[in-house]
Amino acid sequence: MSRAFVKESSGEDEGVPERAISSHRNLVTPQGLAQIDAQLKRLESQLSWARERGDIALVSQSQRDLRYWAARRTTAEVVPLLAATGTVRFGSTVELTLTDGRLQRWCLVGEDEANPVDGLISYVSPLGQRLLGAQVGDEIKTGQGNASIDRVY
Repeated sequence: MSRAFVKESSGEDEGVPERAISSHRNLVTPQGLAQIDAQLKRLESQLSWARERGDIALVSQSQRDLRYWAARRTTAEVVPLLAATGTVRFGSTVELTLTDGRLQRWCLVGEDEANPVDGLISYVSPLGQRLLGAQVGDEIKTGQGNASIDRVY
């Protein structure tokens, strides 16, 4: 093959696919915005460190992640936390009782903030979508059956 048809590259962006950016609105809590800002700061330091050491793979990864988080920062729509009204909305914490009697607590947050282990679920997740607009006393379908909404705050 002729070298005329081969892309010349510094190697910095090779092998690192772009992170997919959601088509949903980028709603974030105030804490979520702070997390984005912290990510950007951390990645800028990481990129500087990787360049100083000539770590091309880490430079490439850092640049890719910086592009992602910069785009998320640009599109972030901060939703202020409002007083509880009994209706589930973005930023609400919801306490549910499952049909087997177990209790669960979820807080609806932005996609990048979601961490189910910590009780944070995305407002665009299937459960998040079923919860949005629901009220205390409503029954919703969950992955494990049904659940009743006991408290919204």
